[in-house]
Amino acid sequence: MLKYLIAVSEDMMVVAILIGLLYAWVERRFESGGRKFLNIGVIVGFAAAAVMSYLKNTTSLIHTGIWNMRIFIASTALLIVFLVFSIPKLREKLPAVSGKIVCTAAALLAALLLFYEMPDVFAYPYTIRQQGFESFFSTDYLFRFIGFLLGLALVVITFFSARYVGLRVTGTASTVFTVAALSINAIQQICKTLQTMLTRRIIKSNHTIFAIVKFTSNHSNLFIYGVLLCVVLLALVLWARSFHVAEPYNNPAQHRKIRAKRRLNRRWASVLLVCVLVMVLNLTLFTSIINRPVELSPAEEYVIEGDNIYVSLAQVEDGHLHRFAYVTPSNVETRFIVVKKPNSSAFGIGLDACDICGETGYYERDGQVVCKLCDVVMNINTIGFKGGCNPIPITYSISDGYIIVPLSALLEHEKDFR
Repeated sequence: MLKYLIAVSEDMMVVAILIGLLYAWVERRFESGGRKFLNIGVIVGFAAAAVMSYLKNTTSLIHTGIWNMRIFIASTALLIVFLVFSIPKLREKLPAVSGKIVCTAAALLAALLLFYEMPDVFAYPYTIRQQGFESFFSTDYLFRFIGFLLGLALVVITFFSARYVGLRVTGTASTVFTVAALSINAIQQICKTLQTMLTRRIIKSNHTIFAIVKFTSNHSNLFIYGVLLCVVLLALVLWARSFHVAEPYNNPAQHRKIRAKRRLNRRWASVLLVCVLVMVLNLTLFTSIINRPVELSPAEEYVIEGDNIYVSLAQVEDGHLHRFAYVTPSNVETRFIVVKKPNSSAFGIGLDACDICGETGYYERDGQVVCKLCDVVMNINTIGFKGGCNPIPITYSISDGYIIVPLSALLEHEKDFR
């Protein structure tokens, strides 16, 4: 659950903030007319992202790096247009044209933000399903899908709170922090564009460009923190202003109405601050929890006689996961696991590797067998059969109180452990 909550929020939190601030900025100046432009942009962005998600996951037509580079270049150009035509003097000289240009640029910016981030988010339910779950209604699938939905809920709440706060602060504060957040995102996109150009040798590498690309790639979270800082300061400005009733009033009823509006402002500012706090926890504490390395249990002893490995049934009858390792003549450690199936005299036996996640292995958690890489819980009754994230089956036999595994069965799969 936590994995997909973090994934969705990391993908979409900055997008939600930027689009929320764009809505606030445009609505302050152009009211419903500007909002209509952005609504169209958001709809187009969602539709384009859905098509891109389908093409990415079902065809080989999409080269992600090239498409991202195009998106980043277009977004940077649109941001420049948005900023230039937002200059007050230019708006005064071209009042009719500049407004439409600003609204169109903002709408296209919102569309491109969604077009870049949403394809992966659309694919998450499909990605979860591909991890070997037998049914959409299995407990493990539902837990992960709930995490996905919670991530979306956090993103939606962040969008509405950023929009509300942007609408309620002063025009100067709204402009300053909106431009700052958009600029921080644009700088990251420019650095990613340079990285793609270097990788594809569109431009020649030099020390300065390489150093910039390396630093920004290794510290990508700094840009997220920069955008989060912008909305934190914006929320704090609104919070501070909410304690000062500067608006005139003629009677106590009007005064109460003003105070109620100020309380509402504080609540929305608080909601935005809580969303930012959750995002920071996602990037730090929660990420460290899900990325905490799992140590595989040590390999157990067995007996080799002739060309076979012998594992005593008494050694593996406790229902827990048991791991065994054999070092091939090529010095490659090949591992296999044995676990007794619940309410049965049968055993689940297979390699400590699968066709999807490779040789990362399995571990036991609360009596369940779990893939170390993708955290999928195995159905113990299906261990020994092909499919999904199940251990790769191997040849074995049971005789005279021993599980007998031919060395040839492990040598056959030596390549899976290289």
